[in-house]
Formats: sequence, structure tokens, C-alpha cells
Amino acid sequence: MKISRILAITAAASGNPFASLAQAAGTGSSGTTDAHVAIVGAGPRGTSTLERLCASAKDILAPGSRLTVHVVDPSPPGPGRIWRTNQSQYLLMNSISSQISLYTDDTVTCEGPIRPGPSLHEWAVSIGGMPQLGPDDYPTRAFYGRYAQWVFNETVQNAPEGIEVEVHAARAIRLDDAPGGSQVLTLSNGRVLDGLAAVMLAQGHLPLRKGPKELELTTQAVQHGLRYIEAASPADVELSAIAPGEPVFLRGLGLVFFDYMALLTVGRGGRFDGTSGRLVYHPSGSEPRIFAGSRRGIPYQAKGRNTLGANGRHLSLLLTDDVIAGFRKRAEAGSPPNFRHEVWPLIAKEVETVYYQCLLKRQGREHAGFQERYFAVPHDSPQEEEILDELGVPDEERLSWDRLLRPQGNRTFASADEWRGWLVSYLRRDVEEAELGNAESPTKAAMYILRDLRSKVRLVVDHGGLGGASRRDDLDNWYSPRNSFLSVGPPLQRIEQTAALVEAGVLEILGPEPSVKVDGGAGAAAGGWVVQSSSVPDGKARVTTLVEARVPSPNLTHTADELLSYLLRTGQCRPHTLDGYDTGGLDVTKSPHHVVDAGGHPHPRRFAVGVPTEGVHWVTTVTIRPGVNSTTVRANDAMARAALRVVAKGADGSGAALGLETRSIFDAAAAALRQAGPLERPVASLCRHPQTGV
Repeated sequence: MKISRILAITAAASGNPFASLAQAAGTGSSGTTDAHVAIVGAGPRGTSTLERLCASAKDILAPGSRLTVHVVDPSPPGPGRIWRTNQSQYLLMNSISSQISLYTDDTVTCEGPIRPGPSLHEWAVSIGGMPQLGPDDYPTRAFYGRYAQWVFNETVQNAPEGIEVEVHAARAIRLDDAPGGSQVLTLSNGRVLDGLAAVMLAQGHLPLRKGPKELELTTQAVQHGLRYIEAASPADVELSAIAPGEPVFLRGLGLVFFDYMALLTVGRGGRFDGTSGRLVYHPSGSEPRIFAGSRRGIPYQAKGRNTLGANGRHLSLLLTDDVIAGFRKRAEAGSPPNFRHEVWPLIAKEVETVYYQCLLKRQGREHAGFQERYFAVPHDSPQEEEILDELGVPDEERLSWDRLLRPQGNRTFASADEWRGWLVSYLRRDVEEAELGNAESPTKAAMYILRDLRSKVRLVVDHGGLGGASRRDDLDNWYSPRNSFLSVGPPLQRIEQTAALVEAGVLEILGPEPSVKVDGGAGAAAGGWVVQSSSVPDGKARVTTLVEARVPSPNLTHTADELLSYLLRTGQCRPHTLDGYDTGGLDVTKSPHHVVDAGGHPHPRRFAVGVPTEGVHWVTTVTIRPGVNSTTVRANDAMARAALRVVAKGADGSGAALGLETRSIFDAAAAALRQAGPLERPVASLCRHPQTGV
């Protein structure tokens, strides 16, 4: 790995510890400069941003320029925290190996150069490290971490001449402006990176402060000797304290649930056996007694087996570029579309059309002209029913969104045994449909299209594409959870494993809408949290550990990240709002994603992409996929090139010349004191923000 040199810069006699940076680095006689930028976040987002920055450096910087890129993250560069390489082998990704990349390809419409690189599967084949991993298999998270680590190292080793990378294994905790405009980034290990030309935030999931409900449950746990585990990445949670046989409730049946399910079963020595033709679980005896539930009461649906190849995707025929441009024009004019009434019908119509085409084909009676006829009538209209009647599609085979989202319908269950029998049967049917594949099963083909349409939906809704009420009610609280349940579910083996665990008596899914109440009474039968489903009479359990099996939604105003908390507190960033609705996201401009301060002013040297901006953007957790003009890689490219332009502007004399000094906070304060002489104010005031005084 290349290690950047550290410039030895002496503060000017003015007493300002930042004043001499421009003088020390300055602009060379040939118009070149020694410049420094920082990337906060060294996971896949940060790695892709670094790759994009290196790809564009020669396009933007003058020949002979020298640039040091400071990558700041306490976790290893490449995988970062979430994808670190030492996590459990039982934690899987949610994408197949051929649809994972960190590179650009010929479909990517970015301004920067296209620099193709191997997908995760291609890389795995090239190193021979996992011969059993096929293109349509789901890799472990740790293996993706190895891939990301390789990409990071390749990027550093092949960086253009004049570009060096320095990795700081620390957290960024403060970001400030210095006189002249350069940036000062303070790290948790006491180092200060000052004289930065630009700072790019490429962070992932960040911790949140406890809300009232979490505080109440934490208090109950302390008072009654229970255990409460907040929403977090399961790989970060210490589960060894949960004893064999201990009753545990996993609240949530989404992707995080499957991670905990794996860690608490096969992660404790149990094993699945499929030799009999149906998966059977053999307990190790070290498992806890696992209970689980959610409002819907049903685990996320399995993804269909991929039969469309690495680049197979649906090209939208209704939510077209022209339609999207019309929606955007209306939004910019102050009359944005209503998502449920105007956007959803287009999504639903397209998904339903694919469903029926697949159904008719599967039944050997493809119907010429069906698509045109079905497109031509309004969504959810009697005319649709007439077309389906003509084709002889029975009611039970018609796509019903209500039936997909609540497969039990209005059925009541007399007992937990009856519910359990129905649930296992439902899970088995879901596995059978998923086995057919995403081109043969009408349901799985339709849900694959729903997933593919995410990129189109983003173009409609991002950056104020909806009004506040529609964003809140129709997108965030209505469409997004439904989309997640139907189209971003786990690999089919997870659903098969769930059914096997229920049949083995290791896992019990209690039923929809479970309530959680603490029982602080005395006696052998008392103590613990009592979990009760409102839909299953005896769907009840008493547990001593409660686990929030979900990913917390990003929320800037409740973030526990020191850097964003500091920026928010000092007015250097703000939450994104729409008509008074706080979306939870860090407010940024349209591309290239400048951070917006409390006064609504974009900062020319600060940029942010990724999970913290969820709310400005939609579905920011999606990995880079090759062959689909990845939104993620385009955003990273735009941010990297904008940062390089800031560097170039400083070098040509139109902006402040840029340099860097790295030193401890205490050394910086001491140097300032020596140069400034006796002071009447305390040393701490020297480190205050130059504009806000904080």
C-alpha cells in the first residue's frame, strides 16, 4: 500500500494554526499543487469513491500534481465494519455473486472514465478461493468483504502517479472550515487533518441514540434482570451470553431475522440435512428457544432462483424516461405527483402484466396482444377484469396484492398448532415457487420486476420528487415496507431453513401483531417479557431476552455518530425536510451531492452519499450491480469528480491553495499557544468553529 508523506508545516507567526497551510503547500511554478482530500468511510461506498477518484484524477488535475487521499474509518478499508472478513460464515449476502461489483461497466452513464473490473463471481473464479460459489449463488458477507478488500488494495496499488493514499484507523469526530476555506477533520485518535481541499462522506449504517421505547425496554431489562438487544448488525452483537434453552424473542421477520436465526442455530453447532428430499434440522442442544414475530407475522418472501443471468433485467415500458421527466418537471414547478394515485398504478400495471404473461406462457397459452390490451385500460378497473375473464384466468390465479401481502387473509386460527401448520405449508409453497425461478414462476417473475423498478422509482422520488405528505404516507410508510417484503427477501434456502426449524421445535413464529409486556411479578412462573400475538389465541411466550431483529432507519436528528452530531449541533448540516416532514436523511443537493448547512447553503467542499442520505434518496443500501447503470456508482463518480475539481480550482489560483498538516490535537494547541503568546482566553477556545464559535 502506498503511504502518503506527511508535510511538515509550521504555523505562521500570526498565531493562526491554519494560516500557513496555503503558503507551505501552495502552487508550483508549473501550476501543480500538493493537495489533500479525505474520504470518511472505508467500506464499499468509500472504496468505490476512491476508485472513481483515481480513475478521474488525470482528467481533472494538472500534470505533475500530487494528491494525498486520506481514508478514515476505524474498520479495515474495503469491507469496513458491516462486511468485515472475520464475521460468521453463516451470514449471507442478499444478492447473487454475479450481480455484485464495485466497478463501472459499459452501461454506466457517468462522467468519469469507465474502468471495468471483475464482479465478485469473476474475482472468485480468478483466485480459485471458493470453487463451489456459482454465479447464481449467494456469497457470505465475509467473502464479499474479501472482495472489497481486494478492490481497495488494487485501487491503491494502481493509483495514478502522484496519488497516494493514507488510511487512518479512527473515527472522524469533527469537521470545520479553516480561514481561506480549507477543511479541518478531527479524528478520534487525536490527529487533526487540516488543509483538506474537500471531504467526502461515504458512511454506511450509523448508530442511533435510544428513543423512548428503547429506553423503556432497557430500563425494564435492568430492573428485572432481563436482556435487551437494540437494533444493530447481528455480526456486531455478542450472543454468547444467551444460554442454551433460554427463551429469546426476535422482533422482526425481515433480513436481520434470518441472520439471527442462523447465528443461534447452525452458528451453535446445529445442522440441516436435505438427504431425505426435505430439509430437516438436527439440533446441537446449544440453541436457545427461539420465538419470533412481526406485525405481518410472515417472514419476507424468498427470492426466486435466478435464471436470467448476471445482467438480466426488466426494461420499463410504463415508467419510462419521458414519464419520469414529466413527473420531475411537475415537482420542480411545485406540483409533484401523488405516489399512490399516479406512480403506484404504473408500477402495479407493469408488474401485473409480467405476472399474467408468465402465467399464460406457463399454461401453454400465450396470447398475442395481451400486453397492449392490458396496458391500455386503467389500473384496477373493471376493464382489467373483463380481459382476464376472456382469457379464462380463475380468481385464485389472479394477482392479488392483498393476498401477497397478507396470505392468511382474514382467516382466524383457533390455536397455535393450527397457525403453525398453516405457516409451514405457506413457507413450503414459497420455496416451491422460488425453486421454479424468476422467469418461470409468475409470482417470482413479478416480484423480480418489482425489484428492477427500484431504479426508476428513485428517479421519480429523489430530491423532492414527491410532496411531504405523499413521501411520508405513500412511499415511506406504505410502499417501501411492501416492496421490501415482496422483492428484497432472502435466498430461498433461508425460507426452507425457517420451515425446518419450526418443524424441529427450535423456532416458533407467534403470529401477527405481537405485543410485548414486562411481567415483574413474583413466583416461578413470573418474570420476563410476555409476548402475545393478537391473531393467534395461544400464540404466547415468556422470554428473558428481547432482540430487535431489524435495521434501524437512518435519522440524522437521532444519530449517535459523533461527526454528524457535531455538524448538526454547529449548524453545518441539516435534516432533509419536505413540506415540514423530516425524512430522517442528511440533506444534500442533487449531484454531486454537496452537504447543505442549517441555512440551506450547499458547502462547496463537502459531499455525502449513501445510507445517511436516505430520505433525500431512496433505497441507499443497494450494492453496485454490473450491467444495470448502477445509481450507486454514478453517485460515487459524481462526488469524486467534484472533489477533484475543488482541488484543481485551488491549484490554478482561483481558490485557496491547499496543504495539510497531520498532528495531535494537543500538539496543535501547544503550537498555537507558542506562536500567539500569552492569551486571556482559555486554550479550548482556539479549537472553536471559526464561524459558529462552538
